[in-house]
Amino acid sequence: MTALLGLAQAMSLALTLQATPSAEAWTWTLYADNGPLVLANEVPDTPRLRTTLECAPGSSIVRLTLYDAAPAEGIAVVTSGAASVNAEAQPRRGQLQTMLRADHPVFAAFLANGKLQIAVGEQSSAIEIDRANLSKLRRFAELCTG
Repeated sequence: MTALLGLAQAMSLALTLQATPSAEAWTWTLYADNGPLVLANEVPDTPRLRTTLECAPGSSIVRLTLYDAAPAEGIAVVTSGAASVNAEAQPRRGQLQTMLRADHPVFAAFLANGKLQIAVGEQSSAIEIDRANLSKLRRFAELCTG
């Protein structure tokens, strides 16, 4: 009888743990198969995105989309380290989008430190790629610039 109670408690605990949602595993994923190159900050196997960088191979033009930022229109000041550039920001489907050149000093600084700041008026958003994922950003830039 005691063994049955122990088994029932173990099964109950296992079912409880299965029903408890785990912490979201945000990661950076590089998609370099067909079509445009995409580096996405996402929860794998879900539609959840924070940031995407897209580029046609060899074009050196990166479209940066921020999904968590409020859509804004105007001039974005994009900075990384000591480098900065002004770029046009546009709202698109509820996201903030801007374009950058992969061969610009701002992008070079982003490749080095993994940090990029985008400010449009009073609104500011940051992108940070941890050290473990910087190689994906560098590979993206390599394929983007051709």
